[in-house]
Amino acid sequence: MTLFPMSSSGYYLFHCFFLLITFTNCLAKTSFQPKTLFLLVKKDPSSLQYITQIHQRTPLAPLKLALHLGGECLWVDCEKGYKSSTYKQALCNSNQCNLARSTTCGNCYENNTRPGCNNNACYNVVSNPAMDNTAISDEGEIAEDVLSIRSINGSIRGPVATVPSFVFSCATSTLTQNLGKKVKGMVGFGQQSPVSFATQFASIFRFSRQFAICLSSSTERKGVIFIGHSPYFFSLAFDASQDLIYTPIITHPRYITITYPHYVRIKRDSPEYYIQVSSVRINGKKLPLNKTLLSLDENEEGGTRISTAVPYTELEGSIYSVVSKAFINEMPKEVKMVRPVQPFKTCFNSTYIGMSRLGYNAPEINLVFHKPNVYWTIIGANSLVRVSDGVICLAFVERSKASGQAIVIGGYQMQDNLVEFDLSRGRIGFSNSLFFRQTMCSNHNYA
Repeated sequence: MTLFPMSSSGYYLFHCFFLLITFTNCLAKTSFQPKTLFLLVKKDPSSLQYITQIHQRTPLAPLKLALHLGGECLWVDCEKGYKSSTYKQALCNSNQCNLARSTTCGNCYENNTRPGCNNNACYNVVSNPAMDNTAISDEGEIAEDVLSIRSINGSIRGPVATVPSFVFSCATSTLTQNLGKKVKGMVGFGQQSPVSFATQFASIFRFSRQFAICLSSSTERKGVIFIGHSPYFFSLAFDASQDLIYTPIITHPRYITITYPHYVRIKRDSPEYYIQVSSVRINGKKLPLNKTLLSLDENEEGGTRISTAVPYTELEGSIYSVVSKAFINEMPKEVKMVRPVQPFKTCFNSTYIGMSRLGYNAPEINLVFHKPNVYWTIIGANSLVRVSDGVICLAFVERSKASGQAIVIGGYQMQDNLVEFDLSRGRIGFSNSLFFRQTMCSNHNYA
């Protein structure tokens, strides 16, 4: 495959124009205009990834995908078994290429063209953060195809919404390494990306750019992702959007490096979700943390990121040390520590740790955001994890990499909490545990 880099100029100049023209045509082909769409999402017990399913192609086929909160787009494995009569690759310098912020363009020299390998096609960068614990990237052919998704009417399921020309990327099978069983790609909800999953639907159906995730703590029962407007109903009568506390999203520039055939660096805002955690409290006591580490610097180091690709919240070494010691000190004296169980470093004998409707009785952890009175509470159900009979561990891990964010909020801490990403207003809302409301993320009527 021979590729050449596209000019970085013009990526944003006609961005809004392309969105309007491309997706107004799609909207005209739908029979109704929903306000909210949804996906069911289930935790995979082996990979600990959060898996959803969409229907794509002609004829429509179910497709299992891993949730990638910071992913720029929907990408699927097109190398094996992609069959569709409505697949259409994006041609070089087309509106779709510019919309998807293409980085390269060229021809594919396999014996036969196929989805993911066509001539005069454009490509963008796709990644899989599950590969070797780093975000491995590849080039994916930009394309369009039919995609259908369910809508919500109040607290019950509504009609199926079908989009004839949903923009996505075709990747190779190599990029599916370390994904869950039969998972064929990832669905990206990244900010600042015109072709992220939620942004495309917002443009197509003309609702606010927002979505909310509610991850189930069970590997048997499904949580839900809402795309579009609240309310977000659980247990029929309870709208979890009423409990949200908000903190601003921090945007940050990132350089995309293209090395073949010429070295090019393209500057664009990161699709990842960064927020400001200004301090951490345990049982109301403020911890002595290095303030410098809590700020995101110009090299995209430090600060706090939210990620569904990380099973448990990761803490920089010095922060982990302070948090774990404080947590141990606040545990009841009769609770004894036991040998660590990987990947955890702080584990306890569970004999003297009681249970309540909020999970394990444990010290309360507060992540304090941009103001002292704006904080998210992590209770025992999200701070302790059972690893074997009689052994539970602090569900935070020490960051293994030498660089990166000081805090990466992982999936376990978000389970049974509603987290709303309001891109139109540049903010993220946290509900605190739904257990406080005597419900959970799997208590919905959408299955």
